Amino acid sequence: MKLFLYRLVLFLLPFCIIAWPADLLLSHYFRKTIEFPGETEVMNAIYEGYIDSDIAIYGSSRAWVHINPQIILDSLGKTAYNFGIDAHHFRLQYLRHLEYLKHNRKPSHIIVSLDVFSLEIRKDLYGLEQFLPYMLWNRNIINYTSFYKGFEPMDYYLPLVRYIGRRKVVTTAVSNMTADHDLPKIRTRGFAGMDKTWNSDLDNARAEMKSYKIKLHQPSVQLFKKFLRECREMNITVTLVCSPEYIEGQQFVVNRDEIIAFYQDIAKENDLLFLDFSDDELCFNRAMFYNSLHLNKTGADLFTKKLTGRLRHLK
Repeated sequence: MKLFLYRLVLFLLPFCIIAWPADLLLSHYFRKTIEFPGETEVMNAIYEGYIDSDIAIYGSSRAWVHINPQIILDSLGKTAYNFGIDAHHFRLQYLRHLEYLKHNRKPSHIIVSLDVFSLEIRKDLYGLEQFLPYMLWNRNIINYTSFYKGFEPMDYYLPLVRYIGRRKVVTTAVSNMTADHDLPKIRTRGFAGMDKTWNSDLDNARAEMKSYKIKLHQPSVQLFKKFLRECREMNITVTLVCSPEYIEGQQFVVNRDEIIAFYQDIAKENDLLFLDFSDDELCFNRAMFYNSLHLNKTGADLFTKKLTGRLRHLK
């Protein structure tokens, strides 16, 4: 038996020696991808540790397309970075929060962009390949992504295993390796305004279902409350914000008022400022949106100016 194990180790050793540097190389160049809408740009900034911001902005796509850090700087004189993560609820937003604090100085203020979907949960790990360059032996990523349908346990622990069968990922990494120019940036300090006009997303949703009812994920609710306690212990001020949503989209969610009231209760329990823009004039102007949930660039800049007007106390 000992002889067999010895021979097995000798057989596997060359693969292990090759796998580790090959994994580092693939991960390094896949970080440069623009396959996802700027997600790797944000993650790279986190792990490189150069985010030096007074204000951090958390949320989903409704954060990273709605809140412009440059306008915050111009209006309040405070640096800001937008950590909004596309199509993910608070569980993955919290993961990004943990990694941010691990590698960068803490902010003095966090703006949490809430919407009615924030404390739901999805079964699949949307855009899972965005985590590939950062996940090997990363305890936080293991803890907060292994819950979803996506990766296998060995993907987190064995070099190269997670790249097996992902031909497009490997091709992208090799292409980035041989490129003689830098790829274009999607976001600026995490923000990207969308030069888009109204599309058919809401009509498509209505065709699929008459209405939508939010189902709060209780573990996510508890995680959110834990996050608020941790921020209080770290002397980080938190402001909860519900940014504009087109009125017809609001009406599509049958228990929307109940969810907003729930956020109001959380804010009151934790003595937090909750800024709800559900009735703002922007919500009634379809020209400011490209779908019911997302403002276009013009709408986002107008909203950020309104938001900074409510945050003058931060000066």
